[in-house]
Amino acid sequence: MQEYKKIFITKEEIRPTAQRMRDANVHLAMIHGFINDDGKPNVSYEYEVGPTIESYTVDGESVLPTISDIYDLGAEWPERELQELMEIRFEGLDNDERLFMPDTMFEGQGHIMVTPMKELIDKVHNRKEGTE
Repeated sequence: MQEYKKIFITKEEIRPTAQRMRDANVHLAMIHGFINDDGKPNVSYEYEVGPTIESYTVDGESVLPTISDIYDLGAEWPERELQELMEIRFEGLDNDERLFMPDTMFEGQGHIMVTPMKELIDKVHNRKEGTE
């Protein structure tokens, strides 16, 4: 059975932690994000350390450093996904093209996670009619 350990870190510890893990040949399992009960972003970097998943979690930060230069596409894709779906920006992320939605759909970030579905539908409908 796999053990799970949650460790809270600051955004300044993200890159040193990632580099330490990479140097030790530890696999980056995933980068997850969600909006916590206070309405602030929560991002966790999950590493497979032997039989344990170590989740290094940053709470309440909307601008984080990228680790895509350390973990390549293993970090770039989840960072791009979080950048598109949530109001989180990864400083130093070379590729900020959207993964899911066309670049021209809406201005800004975080429309999927933070905009109510009815509001999204209304925006699309209004855009088609030229009223927005």
